[in-house]
Amino acid sequence: MQDHIYKQVDLVGSSSVSIDDAVAKAIAKAAETVRNIHWFQVAEIRGHVADGKIAHWQVALKVGFTLEG
Repeated sequence: MQDHIYKQVDLVGSSSVSIDDAVAKAIAKAAETVRNIHWFQVAEIRGHVADGKIAHWQVALKVGFTLEG
């Protein structure tokens, strides 16, 4: 197995649909400009409540990718 050096960035994804959707949107957007994403960790989950129902999800992520070179 090859040794890797990782860089970690913090992201916050949001969705009115679900936690999974918020995570997927954050990773998909990051992948547009960041290469070699290999892992993520959910650090925090928050939500917005309106009229007694969940209206919006926010998920804070730590995302790791390998450095090139």
